[in-house]
Amino acid sequence: MTTMTNPAEVLHRLADWQRGLRAQFPIIANNPGLAYLDSAATTQKPTAVLDAVTAYLTTGNANAGRGSYPWGTATGRRIDAARERIRQVLGDNGSESTVEFVGGTSDGLRAVARDWLAESLTDGDEIIAPFGDHEANLRPWLDLRDSLSRSGIRVTVRPMPVDPASGDYDHRALPSLVTDRTRFVAVTHVHHVFGVDLNVHRVRAAVGPDVPICLDAAQSVGHRPVSVADLDVDFVVFSGHKALALPGVGAVWARNRRGPRFALRGWAGTPNTTGIVSLAAALDWLDAAGLAEIGAWNTALAARLTDGLARFPGVRVLGCQDSLGADSPVQRREGIVTFRHARVRSDDLGFVLADEGIMVRADGHCQAGRDSDDHAVRVSAHVYNTPEEIDRVLEVVRRCEEMAS
Repeated sequence: MTTMTNPAEVLHRLADWQRGLRAQFPIIANNPGLAYLDSAATTQKPTAVLDAVTAYLTTGNANAGRGSYPWGTATGRRIDAARERIRQVLGDNGSESTVEFVGGTSDGLRAVARDWLAESLTDGDEIIAPFGDHEANLRPWLDLRDSLSRSGIRVTVRPMPVDPASGDYDHRALPSLVTDRTRFVAVTHVHHVFGVDLNVHRVRAAVGPDVPICLDAAQSVGHRPVSVADLDVDFVVFSGHKALALPGVGAVWARNRRGPRFALRGWAGTPNTTGIVSLAAALDWLDAAGLAEIGAWNTALAARLTDGLARFPGVRVLGCQDSLGADSPVQRREGIVTFRHARVRSDDLGFVLADEGIMVRADGHCQAGRDSDDHAVRVSAHVYNTPEEIDRVLEVVRRCEEMAS
């Protein structure tokens, strides 16, 4: 959780460091007039990742586990090393954990539901899941409930309680939902719309020592440090493309201490070797750059934006309102700020920003439980973004505010 009160100091202190990292993203360097501020949807790729993929494809591309020749065995070693790299990044020093590669967060969460949770549920069991987070972290558990019901097994999916004041999960109300039939809890690390750390470290104490917890880390892995030792969760699921790697690859880390050992079922087929190579390279780059500093930079940019938006009466930033003041003791948003204007449609504002060379997302953001027309503008930053790009957003909003008043 970040309670930053002086984003300007952070941005000044890390300016030279950030400038050197920004230069390592070819798409950013080649488009100096554009501001890409949609990293919650997908991140841009540094040269080190692109070079690692090119080197693999031009010097040793082969299918893993299908032959005993050097390229094939080397690819197998690369995949094993990537699994170990993920364990290291997550701060996992255990010997029982496993890592399985999947297509992304959505695919990984479905795999946990289909290949692990389904066989352990019986009639009358209960799941707790977030009904206001990304659709990908609700739909697998509802689909599993519906699938089991067709076999005569009734499972209840209960909504995770949320504290309306802070926007966090309500760890005080949560224990009252836990019963002797609670078999699984799904949570999100950083909210993809509100941009807040949902303080999942409190969930373990609230649900007790025995209930497995599955963490959607799509907006935290690659954006800030993530420690499974601190969080005490049983699954961590994330996408490579949101962590500076290529699309089409993600991972499920499983602790394997509560319940059976996790493994993907069925014939695995050919792994996404280029995606895995890119993910390992991205994790190396992020580690060398410093995930703590990246997290601080992203949060400082988000604070600069929220503090600037507070000057406009027609703008409402979504999520916890107590965190919007510059001197707020409540956590600041971690690189993601979503807002609406009272008199300017969000999709119109998105088009205006795009005309100014500023790329943001302006739609419903795949948020579960929201109407498809409930649009908002989401600005999501990463280490390649600058304070000047945030100021460009604020200038566009200022002009819209003047025209709409």
